[in-house]
Amino acid sequence: MSSQAVGGRGHPHPDQTDRRLRAVFGDRVGRQVPLGELTTFHTGGAAEWLVETRSPDDIVTAVCLTRDLSVPLTVLGGGSNVLVGDGGVRGLVLRVRHGAMGRVDAHHVRADCGVTINGLVRWTVHRGLGGLERWAGTPGTVGGGICGNAHFDDQLLGDKVTAVGLVDRAGRVARVPASDMGFGYDESRVQHTGELVLWAEFAVAAGAVTALRAAARRSLAFRKRTQPLDRASAGCVFQNPRPDDGPLPDGVPRSAGALVDLAGLKGHRVGAAAVSPVHANFIVNEGGASARDVRALIERCRATVRERFGLVLRDELMYLGEFETEGGNEVG
Repeated sequence: MSSQAVGGRGHPHPDQTDRRLRAVFGDRVGRQVPLGELTTFHTGGAAEWLVETRSPDDIVTAVCLTRDLSVPLTVLGGGSNVLVGDGGVRGLVLRVRHGAMGRVDAHHVRADCGVTINGLVRWTVHRGLGGLERWAGTPGTVGGGICGNAHFDDQLLGDKVTAVGLVDRAGRVARVPASDMGFGYDESRVQHTGELVLWAEFAVAAGAVTALRAAARRSLAFRKRTQPLDRASAGCVFQNPRPDDGPLPDGVPRSAGALVDLAGLKGHRVGAAAVSPVHANFIVNEGGASARDVRALIERCRATVRERFGLVLRDELMYLGEFETEGGNEVG
């Protein structure tokens, strides 16, 4: 997971906004910056403005500044788990690039939201700190992983979290215990409150470096065997169905990838977007796919699974920015 968005749609004259942003962030402010190259899907339009962060304070500053300007604010981490619309993203996109890590005490480590999850795994394993090694190979950043409560091998990242630093829309910063984060499958409270992640603390335990490295390698090898890591994608497109989503025919698993596969959609294409033949819950960009191609293929998969199995797949992928409808109008 790697993005969060807050704020409204209207804002003052672009020149005024540009001056205010540059007065605070200087030459870090970019105009009409293409976002495709900053996401793992490699598609989508441009950010109206883009700033790369240097510390968590930059996020707090951006929240307060965009609130005063009535400018939408979107936070982009590693660029995984998101699809940017062909019409781009209005307002300010804050690309989180800072990445401090450190030990809180013998049993806890803290990582800024811009730290990559892979980077955090390497850092802890190298120091003989166990608990996060199974997350080797996870794309994106700590902030995105907390926002979407990233999952792997029936484990939730939130289960390893002890506290999270959040900033709300008024610029107030708080340390929130994990028990108040509303963690669930692909879910956390920040998806509903508009708060942004600044940092997270994780529980760790002493372990042998060689054993932790071996566990991390096994996790990474499993991903390489079962996921199309050699193709541009955003990771899993759909959530696995929950029991309360409805019954399934006997023998049909509660797996989004299995349902798309059983519906006969592996290899199905719209433009240059294709359902991966390796893992049917991945849509890959085979070169030059538009966001419209990807979204059309997603909806075709959803409709076919519903027709075949009577179950509606939920999105795991997050949509950012402006998307064209069939009639040519844009929706956010």
